[in-house]
Amino acid sequence: MNLYTFGKALVKTALTPLYRFEVTGTEKFPDQGGILLCANHIHALDPPVVGMTSPRTVHFMAKEELFKVPVLGRILPQVNAFPVKRGMSDREALRSALKLLKNGEVVGLFPEGTRSTDGVLKKGLSGAGFFALRGNADVMPCAIIGPYKPFRKVKVVYGEPVLMEPYRERKASVEEVTAVIMASIQKLLDENSEK
Repeated sequence: MNLYTFGKALVKTALTPLYRFEVTGTEKFPDQGGILLCANHIHALDPPVVGMTSPRTVHFMAKEELFKVPVLGRILPQVNAFPVKRGMSDREALRSALKLLKNGEVVGLFPEGTRSTDGVLKKGLSGAGFFALRGNADVMPCAIIGPYKPFRKVKVVYGEPVLMEPYRERKASVEEVTAVIMASIQKLLDENSEK
């Protein structure tokens, strides 16, 4: 058992008694090919929760500072996380993500770039559109619906994949594709939030 599989089992064991997870739509997840997995971001637990519920191994971008934290910095690369410098163009992170996507892997991204403090989906950063267009990957939208409160329900909803080939063919802009990705996440939030 590798560390990713072990970590996934550990997260599940630790979080399942605390939160009532309701996971839907995993059957829509393509079982092969490059996928950019894009989710809203409402809590620090979102990355492990997405990793735990995704039917495929996810490679997450994580802010560079986390790799400098003792112990955590050594664990992150072993659970398929790779560093990204925030607030600037990080060519190494861009190359890493594109290579993973072109090799048929799943790259996890929170397009808002930071957590939403009020749960409202913010505008997506253009990196999401860039990776979707340049990585020869389709997009898997995901909605995380809290609140993360003990013994309360946390929904993780996977939607229909957003096929990128039509956007590539007509040379759509990264801004347009990012807006499409955010709209697909918003649709999942609207359809699955408790009224």
